[in-house]
Amino acid sequence: METIMQTIDARGLSCPEPVVMTRNAMSSKDPEYQVLVDTVAARENVTRYAVSQGYTVDVAENDGDFTLDIRK
Repeated sequence: METIMQTIDARGLSCPEPVVMTRNAMSSKDPEYQVLVDTVAARENVTRYAVSQGYTVDVAENDGDFTLDIRK
C-alpha cells in the first residue's frame, strides 16, 4: 500500500510554530513529509529539527517560499 506524504503548510507562521507543526506531524512516524515555509529562519529551524530526528532534507525555493522534502 502506498503512503501519502503529509504536507505541513507553515507559511506565514513565526518560529517556533513551523517546528512545532513538523514535530507534531512526525509523531505519526511516517517516512516522509513535505513542509512549506516562507522564511529563511523557518527553513533553517525545521531543517535542523528534522536532521536531529534522523531525516534527510531537500530544499527547493520558489519565489521566496521554501519546500522542504523530509525523508527517512
